[in-house]
Amino acid sequence: MPELPEVETVRTALEPVLHGQQISTVRLTRQDLRWPLPRNLSAALTGQICGLPWRRGKYILLPLLPSGKTLLIHLGMSGAIRLYPRQPAHFGKHDHFSVELADGQWFVFSDPRRFGHLDLLESGKEDAHPLLSGMGVEPLSNHFSPAYLDRVLAARKQPIKTALLDQRLIAGLGNIYVSEALFRAGISPRRQAGNIVGKRTERLVPAIRATLTEAISAGGTSLRDHVQPGGEIGYFVQNLKVYGREGAGCSVCDKPIKMLRQGGRSGYYCPNCQR
Repeated sequence: MPELPEVETVRTALEPVLHGQQISTVRLTRQDLRWPLPRNLSAALTGQICGLPWRRGKYILLPLLPSGKTLLIHLGMSGAIRLYPRQPAHFGKHDHFSVELADGQWFVFSDPRRFGHLDLLESGKEDAHPLLSGMGVEPLSNHFSPAYLDRVLAARKQPIKTALLDQRLIAGLGNIYVSEALFRAGISPRRQAGNIVGKRTERLVPAIRATLTEAISAGGTSLRDHVQPGGEIGYFVQNLKVYGREGAGCSVCDKPIKMLRQGGRSGYYCPNCQR
């Protein structure tokens, strides 16, 4: 599933194309993706002016004027957004949601596995939406700090990797970047979350920030489905130190990278460098 850097890459690409543009046409091929779509979605969007798209965790939010609504976009596991300078010659089988802008450009949301979602909500009330309520801090915001981690991890007995994947604590993190950040910080994914205090959180917070920032600059990580709206792949895959590298030599000590399963998910780490 796309994580924060992939979603932020998409949001950044959408901003100059959508901001201030009026929606002329909406093409919708079905009434559901992961869940049923809002009734009359096409009519609700047609004629609206797009505000400045923003991101919350792994969700893109597009304010709409004058309706005072916001379009929520979740890419799911296989969703991708593509931008075209004019109407595509052919729409793909999985191009379920397409929008024509007043300047002739097209915004196309393709989702082969249909785990994505679209919804309309009241602008300014995003935090009350079921998918967004209770979400933790943004890891690139000023609210994310060693003191914050110390507080939310205190007394937690679960492994630190599992805790970092909890969207109620930190928004937008997923398997890839948690594995990479823990490697940078020299922390084992097996270590109990409640023991990650003091010096360890002082290493972990900047490791998370640096990992996410570098991944955004590289356009995210393309392992299977992720492509940028212009069709480019994400190049952070070239910078992965542990994720997906089971058996390969660690870039620091040359000991074999190991894989472990936690909470039904695969993680990767160096047992020598991460304690």
